[in-house]
Amino acid sequence: MSNKVITRIAPSPTGLFHIGTARTALFNFLYARKHGGKFILRVEDTDKERSKKEYEDDILNGLKWLGLEWDEFYRQSERGEIYKKYLQQLLSENKAYLDGNAVRFRNPNKKVSFKDIIRGDIEFDTADVGDFVIAKDLDIPLYHFAVVVDDNEMGVTHVIRGEDHISNTPRHVLLYEALGFALPQYAHLPLILAPDKSKLSKRYGAVSVTDYKEQGYLLEAIVNFVAFIGWNPGDNREIMSLNELVESFSLEKVQKGGAIFNTERLDWYNKEYIRKKATAELGEMLIKYLPEKWAEVAEQKKDYWHKIVELEKERITKLSDIKEGIGYFFETPDYDKNLLLWKKAKNLDESKTHLEKIVASLNSLNSETFTSRNIKDTIWNYAEEQGRGNVLWPLRVSLTGLEKSPDPFLVAGILGKEETMSRINNAIKKI
Repeated sequence: MSNKVITRIAPSPTGLFHIGTARTALFNFLYARKHGGKFILRVEDTDKERSKKEYEDDILNGLKWLGLEWDEFYRQSERGEIYKKYLQQLLSENKAYLDGNAVRFRNPNKKVSFKDIIRGDIEFDTADVGDFVIAKDLDIPLYHFAVVVDDNEMGVTHVIRGEDHISNTPRHVLLYEALGFALPQYAHLPLILAPDKSKLSKRYGAVSVTDYKEQGYLLEAIVNFVAFIGWNPGDNREIMSLNELVESFSLEKVQKGGAIFNTERLDWYNKEYIRKKATAELGEMLIKYLPEKWAEVAEQKKDYWHKIVELEKERITKLSDIKEGIGYFFETPDYDKNLLLWKKAKNLDESKTHLEKIVASLNSLNSETFTSRNIKDTIWNYAEEQGRGNVLWPLRVSLTGLEKSPDPFLVAGILGKEETMSRINNAIKKI
């Protein structure tokens, strides 16, 4: 076995690429890159009935999206001759025997031990395992056999995987010894648990990485969040890029106990990364979440769209949130005139008077000077005199048609003078 660190992620294409596999892949990637080593992707598709091309594509696309580029790629289904060679070796050495068509490993029934980087020394008595099947026949190896042959052939130095594989390791150690292979180093990661400490289910995040992508989680947020499930850098840092994670990563800092999946934490990370995005880049990402007609406007009026993005980037948690509550930027709002009445106002005539005063005041600004700051400066003294709610509530409703929306001065500044005046005049006509 070489001194160069070689890790691998070995998913089975029998389901979608979910957070658990993403975390295992990330830790293998980080460890390999930290030590200037090699990161291998091996698709374990020997289960021909359950393996599907669309699942393999989902895994590959998910890894690429997260930036976990592999150095070598293999499919077990293309390595049949290699497995057959080693099966025949075990049969010829009487370390395995045929049981019908199946190949069964002759268990020496002894105690085996291995050192786990995270958990320390682990010992098993393999007598309980008995003679176990390692291939259905000479052409169809089973998981335990194929994984040992592949890890050896590919020079894997560190097997980093979930703790649910600890119980498989004694069989693997027996096979390594029987085949005369050098044992790799093991590191078994804590399971990812739901907030109630139960096994992670779809209700709590055991959905595919593609689902998170489609909902509008940023890859940087997913990587940062997943890295901190069961690991931390040992200091106060929370926001870390992939390169920073590579520099700081160590298996010794991985916790032993179950790691909790916290959706609120993922949302926090996503919000932070959305805020950090440049407006133009974020704008491009958000357009695909808009209804078609709005997207056309956003594409045609980039400056206008970027102003909307700048306003909304503080509010949204996921990219898909963008379409909620911004319809008034793309369509003239329709609302009941009674919505224009501030709760403390006596009647709609008061609202009308205030709106007329606003129109008269704003006429002093031209389209160039019609900025949020100037709009506020023009109206503010009047709003203070008459009561802010009395003046600003009908202004907000006239512009957005909503009870809750961003600061009306910001909205007016984005809409521009012509559209703002048109909407306020429409509200006056309604009354």
